[in-house]
Amino acid sequence: MSSALLPNILQFIECIDPFDKLPPDALRDLAGQVQITYVGKGERLDPCGEGQKRNLYIIRTGSLEQRKANGVLRAKLGPEDLFGFTFLGDEHKDSETYTAIALEDSLIYLVPRTALQAVFALHPECAEHFASQAQVRLKSALDVVWSAKDKGLFIRRVDEVASGRIAIVTAQSAIRDVAEEMLLQRSPCAVIYEGDALVGIITDRDMTKRVIAKGLSTERPIRDIMTCHPHTIAPSDLVLQAASLMMQFNIRNLPVVQNNKAVGLLTTSHLVQNHRMQAIFLIEKIKYAECVSALATFTSERQAIFEALVEGKVSPEVVGRVMTMIMDAYTKRLIEIALDKLGPAPCDFAWIVAGSHARNEVHMLSDQDSAIVLDNAATENDRIYFKHLAMMVCAGLARCDYPLCPGKFMAATPKWCQPLNIWQQYYQKWVANPEYDCLLNISVFLEVRAVYGNHQFETDLRQSMHQAISRNGSFLVKLIQDATNTTPPLGIFNSLVLEKSGENKKTLNIKKYAINLIIDLARIYGLAVESDRTATHERFEAAYRQGALSEDSYKNILNAYRFILSFRFSHQLEALKAGNEPNNHINPNRFGSFERKHLKDAFRIIADLQEAAKVKFGA
Repeated sequence: MSSALLPNILQFIECIDPFDKLPPDALRDLAGQVQITYVGKGERLDPCGEGQKRNLYIIRTGSLEQRKANGVLRAKLGPEDLFGFTFLGDEHKDSETYTAIALEDSLIYLVPRTALQAVFALHPECAEHFASQAQVRLKSALDVVWSAKDKGLFIRRVDEVASGRIAIVTAQSAIRDVAEEMLLQRSPCAVIYEGDALVGIITDRDMTKRVIAKGLSTERPIRDIMTCHPHTIAPSDLVLQAASLMMQFNIRNLPVVQNNKAVGLLTTSHLVQNHRMQAIFLIEKIKYAECVSALATFTSERQAIFEALVEGKVSPEVVGRVMTMIMDAYTKRLIEIALDKLGPAPCDFAWIVAGSHARNEVHMLSDQDSAIVLDNAATENDRIYFKHLAMMVCAGLARCDYPLCPGKFMAATPKWCQPLNIWQQYYQKWVANPEYDCLLNISVFLEVRAVYGNHQFETDLRQSMHQAISRNGSFLVKLIQDATNTTPPLGIFNSLVLEKSGENKKTLNIKKYAINLIIDLARIYGLAVESDRTATHERFEAAYRQGALSEDSYKNILNAYRFILSFRFSHQLEALKAGNEPNNHINPNRFGSFERKHLKDAFRIIADLQEAAKVKFGA
């Protein structure tokens, strides 16, 4: 290459991700080894060269498309796009081969694999940005966007904060022996087991009040004074959830339990630190609000928490869980307000949420998806009562800026306020006849979660759904066909026009063309292994744990999902800060090289998993 071209090449690649992350000296040395090739329209490039012949390709001008060995489109690429990552690593497999075909006359820069390896030898921290596996590149992108600095206590996991020391005793143990065990473990409380069942808890304060103050014999069994059916928390739960539980029930000691085994203890002293706990405070305000008008004044605080979470570089799953806890609190308080006005419920019921609310994936655009499941003994008069309750709650949520569902999938719609046996018949009908209306209905209620009332109804509904699906092998096939009718925009280059008309013309609908596709795939894989999980990432994990999803596919789709969610949240944050209404429509002119490259990785991963699902489930 002529040295006269070096400044031009350097100026071009130093603005492109991930070359912009290389040290200046390394970047200049690399630019000096770039080769230039011209590819005429219709000509092919084979990036699958062996050994030293492998290159990373950068499109300077023109456009190309990648085709897999079976002819399926892999991606369309334009100026500043890169390809050839797959063949940089030593783990390259034949199944990953593809051909690049020029759609127009194109000028291509070739960066030799050997030159890149020399850079990585001197700067190993840069290697992951050029990794051959898309999952690694996406994870490195998330690490860049989402720093772990300055995370507040309330968004950390319980096992990051709790003590691992806790006294464990049996219900037959003498009070004196339990006190000695607590002293030995230096634990302010003990959990009490009967066989394999955790049946109670006792604290040092309980000992003072129930034993010493009353002169009770310390030889008596601990079961005589223990607190039965104690509240517990899981190690993977958020400290926010634990703190909210402790406030709600005035608990000072919360056992950390995994698979029915006590593994630690969270106390109020763990929470008394100089951290911002605004989400907990908001939940407490919601809990004690006396009317809908008071609840409606908290919208700005909810928005502030969302902004703090996104600005704090918190993982998308945690953002969704925190915002879900807040929406749960609104829903529960509105139900309580309605019950106070209408009088006690005439029969057993459960308030069920669906959609993003059920998946613990609430964000600033989430609307209402809800239903009421009644006891089978409910009368017509009972249904009239619950119709009024549902209308009050749904209207209250709308006043608190949780929009009404455009499709009317809400408890206030009579069809979605029914006895349990009617709901069970719904699922049987939807699964047996998955035509458009039935498929639409079940797609909304494929994930359900009870937030108030009899939680057994939720379990019964889910069991009915799994039983109906297991009896109808064609249902998953139909679900896959419907889920793969829309494909991600593999041709994202140049002007990128997806929405052809309306107020969102010339924008990328990130929800329609990416997020919804991943959610649909998670549903399918979750249902295939009969998982009771509702969260998207948990469904993929369940499928991976049960062998329905390979480790590579699991890691790929999870990192793609996280990157796309973080991209959407950043877009919504930008709109909120500008005083605009947040939405899912993103102007492609705002994409930089960083966003475009990683979005393409994510879109290709989605398309690959769609194809894999079709093959696996016979669609």
